[in-house]
Amino acid sequence: MPPTLTVDLNCDMGESFGAWTIGNDAALMPFITSANIACGFHAGDPAVMKQTVRLALRHKVAIGAHPGLPDLVGFGRRDIAISPEEAFDMTVYQLGALTAIVRAEGGQLHHLKPHGALYNMAATSAALAEALAEAVYKVQPELTLYGLANSELTKAGEKIGLKTAHEVFADRTYQASGTLTPRRQPDALITSADAAIAQVLRMVQEGQVHTQQGTNVAIRANTVCLHGDGAHALEFAERLHGALRQAGVVLQAGHLTVAK
Repeated sequence: MPPTLTVDLNCDMGESFGAWTIGNDAALMPFITSANIACGFHAGDPAVMKQTVRLALRHKVAIGAHPGLPDLVGFGRRDIAISPEEAFDMTVYQLGALTAIVRAEGGQLHHLKPHGALYNMAATSAALAEALAEAVYKVQPELTLYGLANSELTKAGEKIGLKTAHEVFADRTYQASGTLTPRRQPDALITSADAAIAQVLRMVQEGQVHTQQGTNVAIRANTVCLHGDGAHALEFAERLHGALRQAGVVLQAGHLTVAK
């Protein structure tokens, strides 16, 4: 018999702030296996972080820190010229904040996934990637580092001795280099749910993705990112969750097997 395929479904959460609500975290939780919780720099605040941690624990969803650049206005999606030392410091700071909240709620942190521009910068910059990996390793070396599949970030995590998860995206298009199409380009997002689900199934089952240049590139898919702030995010999460299970894929985050 062929080996059973397993994949993690992760979603960026806890991105509300003060009086502003972003996403539908409570409704999405039943359809994911890990949650990346904003740590206050690009989004989130202490109360939102606590509420999101409680939601994740209630649904037995693995909890991850989601540190970003200090850019609330730009939602952490604008490139900021930072040094590796600054990247290290801001990662340690945000990781420490969420770790304290998770422990206060009786939980345990599972992973760290950088957000937005910080994520994309670390995917291509070896120096930034090494700084982020070192921050995780020095604070909690048992954590899993989530990074863009086959990127500098996953390489840095593996090099320093961290568990790593190669991440793919359901609703983003890819370049021939294996990187994501920049959001500023009109073809960056996949708006058809059917097309997005087909892309995910191919990445998980075949280890390949079709690029905007018309080529196929090899890709590792340990975890699939769902974006929870779109107009049809809940409907899409439910459909993708069902399609993967129907294809015989086990939904799992690390040691957690979520049967929902």
